[in-house]
Amino acid sequence: MVEDFKIPVLYNNQRLNFPAQLLRYAYSYKIEVDVEGTLVYFEPDEERNWRAMVGQEEVSVNQNLSRELLKAIASSIEEIVK
Repeated sequence: MVEDFKIPVLYNNQRLNFPAQLLRYAYSYKIEVDVEGTLVYFEPDEERNWRAMVGQEEVSVNQNLSRELLKAIASSIEEIVK
């Protein structure tokens, strides 16, 4: 089952909304976030922190994909799932 929603993010003093989908697997889940045309997958790690998974080639193509933006999205996800 796939559920669509938006993730609100405050980044560089701007309010942004990123389309996302909750992807469920057997005993786990990921959140797929469309960051300006690049699909980034967020998943909880062993310590229940959210980490971004994106291919190196995607980072090379999309220069708007900064570490700070990915951290801001992960922080917003943490706030949503509390």
